[in-house]
Amino acid sequence: MWDFQHPPLSVALANRYQVDWMLPSECASRLASGAADLGLVPIAALATTPGLRILPGCAIASRANVRSLLLVRRARQPLAALRSVAADTASRTTIAHARILMASWGNPNVPFLPMAGDLDTMLDKADAAIVIGDPALLALEERANRFERTGEELIYHDLAEAWHTLTGLPFVSAVWGTSYRGPLDESIANDLIQSRDHGLQNIDALVAEWTRKLPLSEQTIRSYLTTNIHYILDEECLEAMETFFRLAAECGALPEYKLP
Repeated sequence: MWDFQHPPLSVALANRYQVDWMLPSECASRLASGAADLGLVPIAALATTPGLRILPGCAIASRANVRSLLLVRRARQPLAALRSVAADTASRTTIAHARILMASWGNPNVPFLPMAGDLDTMLDKADAAIVIGDPALLALEERANRFERTGEELIYHDLAEAWHTLTGLPFVSAVWGTSYRGPLDESIANDLIQSRDHGLQNIDALVAEWTRKLPLSEQTIRSYLTTNIHYILDEECLEAMETFFRLAAECGALPEYKLP
């Protein structure tokens, strides 16, 4: 979103687009209701929202570990023996990936308990926890402090890394989707691709901005933006999405869906 927030292009783009900020899950709801034409949506929304189309070019993905999507369990309990998982409900896509992974780990029917993303509270209520986004990054930063405080040994599974181990493919979280039924001007996708590229050219400014906003080190934020996240919707990501939808349908996490 660099160009939408920074000169010299932000003024011209403001004349073409009305931008509202919200979680990707809410973007999907806005598209489903017709309240928005374009949104960055979790890929799971494609299987549950009829008529959504993918804009080419951009993705939020990871080719190895991502660090912001974690399953955390007590070391004394193997994955196959977990009796409950507290799940941050912020991302249906991550939960579907986790369902696929739990099936591959021999525990396909473990119940997921919807909870807010606070690791300590989640582990008080369940055998394991799925934490997403900033709470996951913070949990990794505080890993040593938590062990010192509680004496409890935890295992931190990076879900993107586990997905890559299972499939050999990237973990794709989100894409630009549209509910607009008419022909799309190709300049829309070009605006988004150009904004992405300009953002990647201004990583230093983004690192400085987010270091002020989050209680994370500059090194952690830089590594996350430059190493953990992959921003291009390439053929490998499309293959990963096809594999995701097939496996999610097989384990009952999502209805059947095929990419157009």
